[in-house]
Amino acid sequence: MQIQRSEHFRGRRYTWSLAVMMLLSTLLTGCGINNIPTYDEQVKSAWAQVQNQYQRRADLIPNLVETVKGYAKQEQTTLTAVIEARAKATSIQVDASTINDADKLKQFQEAQGQLTGALSRLMVVSERYPDLKSNQNFLALQSQLEGTENRITVARRDFITAVQRYNTEIRTFPGRLWHSVMYSDLPIRPNFEATAEDADKAPQVKF
Repeated sequence: MQIQRSEHFRGRRYTWSLAVMMLLSTLLTGCGINNIPTYDEQVKSAWAQVQNQYQRRADLIPNLVETVKGYAKQEQTTLTAVIEARAKATSIQVDASTINDADKLKQFQEAQGQLTGALSRLMVVSERYPDLKSNQNFLALQSQLEGTENRITVARRDFITAVQRYNTEIRTFPGRLWHSVMYSDLPIRPNFEATAEDADKAPQVKF
């Protein structure tokens, strides 16, 4: 009889312990204990999309340059500028391990901006060549490039938003408390230096 009571008591203690643990887990979750790592992963995911879209643009450029060269070989200076800008842009890599490096992020942004400028100048040049503008391969590249520029704009905007949410969380209560106690190894993150115009409108790449 005594053994049965002991087992019954242990069973009740286990049930109560489990209930308390579940209650604490619910309370802690409600207090935002998981927000910082969640937002951290969202920043990394958003950055991966930025990289993907810039890489997609870089992959389109060699075919674009070759197509333009076939109709406008005399525009060698402009073509060379695009090639060099692409090489510089693709040489600067910012991944999850360097995303917190403000200087590296700035270099990446500047290199991509220079490539955008070089592409814009190439588009202006293309206006001088009606045969080029009617070439089917050129038209297909134009469509792909325009779509990619739009996706870059969306990806950049999503990244900016994700970083702002993450930084706000670790600067404000209760996130600031959880950051100091559990996530002190996660720093404030640098962001793109984007104006409202930069964030909302893709560069003009129409031919």
